[in-house]
Amino acid sequence: MTEAKKLCPDLIFQHVATWKEGDEKWAYHEDAAAHIATHKVSLDPYRLQSRRILTTIKEALPAPPLQRVEKASVDEVFLDLSAHIHHLLVERYPELNGPPPYDDPSENLPLPPTTALDWNTDALVDLDRTETEEDDPDWDDIATLTGSEIIRNVRKVILERLKYTCSAGVARNKMIAKLGSAHRKPNQQTIVRNRAIQHFLGDFEFTKIRNLGGKLGDQVVATFGTNLVQELLGVPVEQLKSKLGDDTGTWVFNIIRGEDYSEVNPRTEIKSMLSAKSFRPSINSSEQAFRWLRIFVADIFSRLVEEGVLENKRRPKTINLHHRQGGQMRSKQAPIPQGRHIDESILFDLAKNLLGQVVVEGRAWPCANLQLSVGGFEDGVSGNRGIGSFLVKGEEAKAMKPVVRSQAPSTIEETRPDKRRRIESGGIHKFFVKEEGSREEDNEEYGAPEFQSDTFGAQELLELVEEDPKTDLEYGGQAHSASESPSAREPQHSAKPLRLLHDQDDPFQLQQDVQGLHQTSITSYICERCNGSMSITEKEEHDDWHFARDLQAQERGSAPVTESPTTPSTELNISSKPNTVVGRSNPKGKGLGGKKPGTAGTSHGGSTGKTEKGQRKLAFGR
Repeated sequence: MTEAKKLCPDLIFQHVATWKEGDEKWAYHEDAAAHIATHKVSLDPYRLQSRRILTTIKEALPAPPLQRVEKASVDEVFLDLSAHIHHLLVERYPELNGPPPYDDPSENLPLPPTTALDWNTDALVDLDRTETEEDDPDWDDIATLTGSEIIRNVRKVILERLKYTCSAGVARNKMIAKLGSAHRKPNQQTIVRNRAIQHFLGDFEFTKIRNLGGKLGDQVVATFGTNLVQELLGVPVEQLKSKLGDDTGTWVFNIIRGEDYSEVNPRTEIKSMLSAKSFRPSINSSEQAFRWLRIFVADIFSRLVEEGVLENKRRPKTINLHHRQGGQMRSKQAPIPQGRHIDESILFDLAKNLLGQVVVEGRAWPCANLQLSVGGFEDGVSGNRGIGSFLVKGEEAKAMKPVVRSQAPSTIEETRPDKRRRIESGGIHKFFVKEEGSREEDNEEYGAPEFQSDTFGAQELLELVEEDPKTDLEYGGQAHSASESPSAREPQHSAKPLRLLHDQDDPFQLQQDVQGLHQTSITSYICERCNGSMSITEKEEHDDWHFARDLQAQERGSAPVTESPTTPSTELNISSKPNTVVGRSNPKGKGLGGKKPGTAGTSHGGSTGKTEKGQRKLAFGR
């Protein structure tokens, strides 16, 4: 600035935008230079323009995969034009489309059809000493010329749209292109042909080459006593490897000869965001640090908004605090909650907690430097729905509310549609038939209602009871309410209970009782208790039948039953609610095993107990 003022006494200096302590937005302050202790430089205006330039560059180039753009910094971009140039060369020179001569890929390409190239107004680097301009151009020269045309057009578009001038370098790799972009400024582009690389690098200080300007560059200068590329070219690779190590020595040997194999990374998204301040003089209290943390948070959050954090496009996963006191730098990190939207209050609370951890450890003041950063960016999850979206409210909820059944029998009879018996052949009911003779007396004793002449499936009874335990069931052609007492129905019915079919039944008789339902007798097992014969596959079911009969007998206080299973019947006794008994009525007020009406089933060991609400049990035989 001092030198510029000497050359131009009337020069007006404009300080960059700054964050002022206590402000929530950056601004241009006239007295910023005089109050550097309470102001922090803001690069937001430059970042905004950088994004606009990057967008313009992408719009001036064809779409991917022909386009590869890498954002290197706020004012620097790398372009890989390989695919774009190849596409143009194939269009302009059809001879490149054909197969190689003799189908041999190692054969040389045909010579270019042109002998002179027009480089327009570009700054063209002179050729190496062994090359002359009289030599005919090769395909490398034509490819470089095509690349220079593309870059010239990109610079023109940026100037027309945004009014910014740009300098550029065109070469075969990133390292030479970067050096070329700074070779002729402002508003020019430098072309470094492959035949001119050694001449171009010969006069450079190798410390200007990327990755050779820091400690490694100082080590090379101290070891070999020079900083010029031309003088270092004479050092053998083995000597470089012995002094710098195998990998580093090999890399230095290649890089000073223009060999760089780093690729253009098309990723242009931000990986991290940092806001920092060096204090002169140092700050000495948490209150001062909190004020600066609020500025850091406002700075970072404004950049997050531009990155799309409010739309959940991208968001950071971690927040980091770096604190320097004297020569000691301490760092703290915390995760950013992923289940909440990011705002300034969340970031500020996390930053205060991290600073509190540093203060608790001691020796936090005076603080010479404070930094706050966020990182670990990831794409936001889209398409997620909150739990409220799965719920319905208002009229929609009322419309989905189930209709409550009325408990009055008269209402049920008026609104209930007539029940229709299933007539299909499948289902469990095909195993149940009426039995005549042997159990007629028992049915009359208990006053069980008579089922209709056709077999009535157990599955149908279960469905009727589950729908409405008080549903009227039709027996013997008459209808009754399930709420009526057993004694009220006793004189009107005779018992014809259901039973399981057994192998001993006469197939002819069963065919008469149940249409088409009969089983073929396969006798392979004889029961020791009842001398009944049956298939071996039915042995386990037969033993269960004896066990159930024994439990019933035990409840009644009688001896175990040993009669043949050809006469007993397996009856269905189901209760879902009090005062509901289906399959058998008891005029004497006795249920199975002396229980009251409305209960069903037995428990092992002879003990009895009430069934839970909604339970059903099967009682086998009487």
